[in-house]
Amino acid sequence: MRTKMRKQQGFTIIELIIVVVILGLLAAAAIPRFTDVSSDAEDAALEGVAGGFASAVGIVRGEWELSGRPKGDSNTGSGAEVSLDQILLYVDGNTGYPVSGDNDAAHDENLVAEDCVSVMQSILQGAPTVTTDFSNLEQTRYFTYVTQDSAAGNDMCVYYLTNTIKNEATAPSGDDYLTVGNAFVYNPRNGGVSIHSNNQ
Repeated sequence: MRTKMRKQQGFTIIELIIVVVILGLLAAAAIPRFTDVSSDAEDAALEGVAGGFASAVGIVRGEWELSGRPKGDSNTGSGAEVSLDQILLYVDGNTGYPVSGDNDAAHDENLVAEDCVSVMQSILQGAPTVTTDFSNLEQTRYFTYVTQDSAAGNDMCVYYLTNTIKNEATAPSGDDYLTVGNAFVYNPRNGGVSIHSNNQ
Protein backbone atom coordinates (compact mmCIF):
# COMPACT_ATOMS: atom_id res chain seq x y z
CA MET A 1 0.00 0.00 0.00
CA ARG A 2 1.33 3.34 -0.93
CA THR A 3 1.06 6.36 1.30
CA LYS A 4 0.02 9.52 -0.31
CA MET A 5 2.47 12.39 0.46
CA ARG A 6 0.95 15.73 1.26
CA LYS A 7 2.30 18.81 -0.32
CA GLN A 8 3.81 21.10 2.33
CA GLN A 9 2.51 24.65 2.34
CA GLY A 10 4.06 27.83 3.79
CA PHE A 11 2.40 30.55 5.80
CA THR A 12 -0.27 32.60 4.13
CA ILE A 13 0.10 36.35 3.94
CA ILE A 14 -2.72 36.76 6.46
CA GLU A 15 -0.91 34.58 9.00
CA LEU A 16 2.30 36.57 8.55
CA ILE A 17 0.47 39.88 9.01
CA ILE A 18 -1.13 38.60 12.21
CA VAL A 19 2.26 37.55 13.59
CA VAL A 20 3.79 40.96 12.74
CA VAL A 21 0.86 42.78 14.40
CA ILE A 22 1.22 40.66 17.56
CA LEU A 23 4.98 41.31 17.70
CA GLY A 24 4.32 45.03 17.25
CA LEU A 25 1.86 45.07 20.14
CA LEU A 26 4.31 43.23 22.38
CA ALA A 27 7.10 45.66 21.48
CA ALA A 28 4.85 48.66 22.14
CA ALA A 29 4.08 47.30 25.60
CA ALA A 30 7.72 46.45 26.43
CA ILE A 31 9.56 49.58 25.22
CA PRO A 32 8.22 51.93 27.94
CA ARG A 33 9.32 49.44 30.58
CA PHE A 34 12.86 49.36 29.20
CA THR A 35 13.11 53.16 29.11
CA ASP A 36 12.05 53.30 32.77
CA VAL A 37 14.92 50.96 33.64
CA SER A 38 17.54 53.61 32.84
CA SER A 39 15.87 56.27 34.98
CA ASP A 40 15.46 53.74 37.78
CA ALA A 41 19.17 52.91 37.51
CA GLU A 42 20.07 56.61 37.67
CA ASP A 43 17.91 57.04 40.76
CA ALA A 44 19.47 53.98 42.41
CA ALA A 45 23.02 55.18 41.64
CA LEU A 46 22.29 58.62 43.08
CA GLU A 47 20.58 57.23 46.18
CA GLY A 48 23.47 54.81 46.80
CA VAL A 49 26.16 57.50 46.67
CA ALA A 50 24.04 59.98 48.64
CA GLY A 51 23.39 57.36 51.32
CA GLY A 52 27.08 56.54 51.60
CA PHE A 53 27.90 60.25 51.68
CA ALA A 54 25.38 60.87 54.50
CA SER A 55 26.82 57.96 56.51
CA ALA A 56 30.37 59.24 56.02
CA VAL A 57 29.32 62.74 57.13
CA GLY A 58 27.93 61.17 60.32
CA ILE A 59 31.19 59.32 60.91
CA VAL A 60 33.19 62.55 60.52
CA ARG A 61 30.83 64.29 62.96
CA GLY A 62 31.32 61.42 65.40
CA GLU A 63 35.10 61.77 65.12
CA TRP A 64 34.74 65.50 65.84
CA GLU A 65 32.75 64.65 68.98
CA LEU A 66 35.37 62.09 70.06
CA SER A 67 38.11 64.68 69.51
CA GLY A 68 36.51 66.98 72.06
CA ARG A 69 34.66 69.26 69.62
CA PRO A 70 37.62 71.33 68.43
CA LYS A 71 36.57 74.83 67.36
CA GLY A 72 39.40 75.87 65.04
CA ASP A 73 40.92 79.34 65.12
CA SER A 74 38.27 82.03 65.57
CA ASN A 75 40.83 84.79 64.79
CA THR A 76 41.58 83.45 61.31
CA GLY A 77 38.17 81.90 60.69
CA SER A 78 39.77 78.54 59.94
CA GLY A 79 37.88 75.35 60.53
CA ALA A 80 38.65 72.67 63.04
CA GLU A 81 40.82 69.75 61.97
CA VAL A 82 39.70 66.15 62.27
CA SER A 83 41.71 63.12 61.20
CA LEU A 84 39.75 60.22 59.75
CA ASP A 85 41.86 57.15 58.93
CA GLN A 86 44.90 59.43 58.65
CA ILE A 87 43.09 61.73 56.23
CA LEU A 88 42.96 65.35 57.36
CA LEU A 89 39.54 66.97 57.10
CA TYR A 90 38.33 70.40 58.06
CA VAL A 91 34.96 70.64 59.77
CA ASP A 92 32.67 73.45 60.77
CA GLY A 93 33.92 74.42 64.22
CA ASN A 94 30.38 74.81 65.54
CA THR A 95 28.68 71.72 64.12
CA GLY A 96 31.47 69.25 63.30
CA TYR A 97 30.34 68.54 59.73
CA PRO A 98 33.01 68.46 56.98
CA VAL A 99 33.58 71.64 54.97
CA SER A 100 36.85 70.81 53.21
CA GLY A 101 38.98 67.77 52.69
CA ASP A 102 42.12 69.55 51.59
CA ASN A 103 44.57 71.74 53.47
CA ASP A 104 42.50 74.90 53.01
CA ALA A 105 40.93 75.56 56.37
CA ALA A 106 39.86 79.08 55.40
CA HIS A 107 36.73 77.76 53.71
CA ASP A 108 34.97 77.10 57.00
CA GLU A 109 32.51 79.93 56.39
CA ASN A 110 32.50 80.29 52.60
CA LEU A 111 32.72 77.15 50.51
CA VAL A 112 34.03 76.97 46.97
CA ALA A 113 33.32 74.16 44.51
CA GLU A 114 36.80 72.67 45.07
CA ASP A 115 35.82 72.17 48.73
CA CYS A 116 32.86 70.09 47.59
CA VAL A 117 35.19 67.97 45.45
CA SER A 118 37.65 67.47 48.30
CA VAL A 119 34.91 66.58 50.80
CA MET A 120 33.54 63.82 48.56
CA GLN A 121 36.99 62.45 47.76
CA SER A 122 38.07 62.52 51.40
CA ILE A 123 35.09 61.03 53.18
CA LEU A 124 34.07 58.33 50.68
CA GLN A 125 36.31 55.33 50.28
CA GLY A 126 36.58 54.65 46.55
CA ALA A 127 34.74 57.90 45.83
CA PRO A 128 33.24 58.38 42.36
CA THR A 129 34.98 60.91 40.16
CA VAL A 130 33.73 64.47 40.62
CA THR A 131 34.50 67.71 38.77
CA THR A 132 33.76 71.41 38.81
CA ASP A 133 34.40 71.64 35.05
CA PHE A 134 31.11 71.41 33.11
CA SER A 135 32.99 70.70 29.87
CA ASN A 136 34.50 67.54 31.42
CA LEU A 137 31.29 65.60 32.10
CA GLU A 138 32.25 62.65 29.89
CA GLN A 139 35.24 61.87 32.13
CA THR A 140 33.49 61.98 35.52
CA ARG A 141 30.45 60.64 37.35
CA TYR A 142 29.51 63.78 39.32
CA PHE A 143 29.51 67.52 38.68
CA THR A 144 29.51 69.85 41.68
CA TYR A 145 29.00 73.51 42.47
CA VAL A 146 28.23 75.65 45.54
CA THR A 147 24.84 77.26 46.10
CA GLN A 148 23.20 79.20 48.91
CA ASP A 149 20.59 77.81 51.28
CA SER A 150 17.81 80.36 50.73
CA ALA A 151 16.42 79.92 54.25
CA ALA A 152 19.65 80.00 56.27
CA GLY A 153 21.93 81.80 53.80
CA ASN A 154 24.82 79.36 54.16
CA ASP A 155 26.77 77.60 51.42
CA MET A 156 25.79 74.08 50.29
CA CYS A 157 27.36 71.57 47.88
CA VAL A 158 25.28 70.28 44.98
CA TYR A 159 26.42 66.97 43.44
CA TYR A 160 24.86 66.17 40.03
CA LEU A 161 24.93 62.75 38.41
CA THR A 162 26.61 63.86 35.17
CA ASN A 163 24.64 61.49 32.96
CA THR A 164 21.46 63.41 33.86
CA ILE A 165 22.79 66.86 32.83
CA LYS A 166 25.11 66.07 29.91
CA ASN A 167 22.58 67.40 27.38
CA GLU A 168 22.13 70.76 29.14
CA ALA A 169 23.43 73.79 27.22
CA THR A 170 24.88 75.49 30.29
CA ALA A 171 26.11 74.36 33.68
CA PRO A 172 23.42 74.18 36.35
CA SER A 173 23.69 76.72 39.15
CA GLY A 174 21.70 78.11 42.05
CA ASP A 175 18.60 76.03 42.75
CA ASP A 176 18.52 74.34 39.32
CA TYR A 177 18.76 71.00 41.15
CA LEU A 178 15.07 71.40 41.96
CA THR A 179 14.10 71.13 38.27
CA VAL A 180 17.05 69.81 36.24
CA GLY A 181 18.78 66.42 36.35
CA ASN A 182 19.38 64.22 39.37
CA ALA A 183 21.42 65.58 42.26
CA PHE A 184 21.96 65.41 45.98
CA VAL A 185 22.63 68.46 48.11
CA TYR A 186 24.89 68.54 51.18
CA ASN A 187 24.43 71.24 53.82
CA PRO A 188 27.59 71.39 55.99
CA ARG A 189 25.87 73.48 58.67
CA ASN A 190 23.46 70.73 59.69
CA GLY A 191 24.91 67.65 57.94
CA GLY A 192 21.76 67.25 55.85
CA VAL A 193 21.87 65.33 52.57
CA SER A 194 18.79 65.63 50.35
CA ILE A 195 18.12 63.84 47.06
CA HIS A 196 16.48 65.55 44.08
CA SER A 197 15.39 63.33 41.17
CA ASN A 198 13.92 65.09 38.15
CA ASN A 199 13.36 62.13 35.83
CA GLN A 200 10.63 62.84 33.30
